[in-house]
Amino acid sequence: MFVDLVKIKVKAGNGGDGAVAFHREKYVAAGGPDGGDGGKGGDVIFVVDDNLSTLVDFRYKHKYVAPCGENGRGNNCFGKKGDDLIIKVPRGTIIKDAATGAIMADISTDKPVLIAKGGRGGWGNSRFATSTRQIPRFAKPGFSGEEFDLVLELKLLADVGLVGFPNVGKSTLISVISSAKPKIANYHFTTLVPVLGVVKVEDYKSFVVADIPGLIEGANKGVGLGHAFLRHVERCRLIVHIVDVSGSEGRDPKEDFDLINKELKNFNEELGNRKQIVVANKCDIATREQIDSFRSFVKDKGLELYEISAATTQGTEKLVKVIAKTLNDLPPIVKYTPNYLPPLVDDYKKFDIEVKDGVYFVDAPWLDQILCRINMDDYESLQYLQRVLRDVGIIENLENMGINEGDTVNLQGFEFDFVY
Repeated sequence: MFVDLVKIKVKAGNGGDGAVAFHREKYVAAGGPDGGDGGKGGDVIFVVDDNLSTLVDFRYKHKYVAPCGENGRGNNCFGKKGDDLIIKVPRGTIIKDAATGAIMADISTDKPVLIAKGGRGGWGNSRFATSTRQIPRFAKPGFSGEEFDLVLELKLLADVGLVGFPNVGKSTLISVISSAKPKIANYHFTTLVPVLGVVKVEDYKSFVVADIPGLIEGANKGVGLGHAFLRHVERCRLIVHIVDVSGSEGRDPKEDFDLINKELKNFNEELGNRKQIVVANKCDIATREQIDSFRSFVKDKGLELYEISAATTQGTEKLVKVIAKTLNDLPPIVKYTPNYLPPLVDDYKKFDIEVKDGVYFVDAPWLDQILCRINMDDYESLQYLQRVLRDVGIIENLENMGINEGDTVNLQGFEFDFVY
């Protein structure tokens, strides 16, 4: 099954919590705080695997979560870092943010790409010891790892894209000039998936050709199979446009030529201006008048026509040399530049305050991790919580809303009387 577009969810590991611990040792009366920091959560990293040619594996698994960091322990033992989650994809996979459609990465090289960062580990209570605060009974929780809804889109990496109406001989040509073995039959849509073939020109020189199936009128709007595969033409450095110059199926090659170019341009304006070589196939069954008429038509468009018969290999060797020479003067395969920008809103500081029956309800889900580590019976621990509330602006907002001393505040289910 050829799958080239999927949606998945990835989440990096959360950082481990810092520990609240105190040194205990024989003959040591007051060892002091020795809670270690939590470990960092694992990252989510994408890498190329050239043994993969489709995204089919992602059809059956949609959520990928990296391991969390371990919690800190006493005796200043730091938690172990969570292992990174390595996700393998075919070369040429584009990673997009599902919410915005922005490109996060183009997985086209062997360099691993970090997509979601693991959360930092929380500080243990030994970090909070000072000359005035010698027995801190609180620690920081680990930070959450990044998570994203992603769209993975495979755009094949090929130097040359073969385009043309069904049954014009694209599959036959790629089977002749490369070692690719596509299914070949005398009916439309024989080829249901893009086929890649490596064409050797010299001992140490070659280029990659992609047979792009299913292009017909209306392909850019989803007609036929073309809409599903037009994306694979986008990276090609050179378009080889094949027509059945003999009109063996009762079609007009001139009409077909204009229609395919219109579909390419409507799908992507840049594709309409991509360097193109025009190939007249089935010349062995075409008349000289048909070939000359089409040559004149192509010449008027500023293009040169190459005559071949893929079935008999007539003219194919010359065509390969022309393609190789043309590629020498063209820029490399298109690479997509990431344009994703993280949201401006910092969820760590996001909160809402609502007053009901004289109670100030503070909705700040991120505070749950902090509240679970606070010792409500410890003065210094409560001071730390108060400092967090002031730093993120919650106390300032309560004051601006007219809160008075003694009013009740509900903080994620924990209620207390407000004091200045």
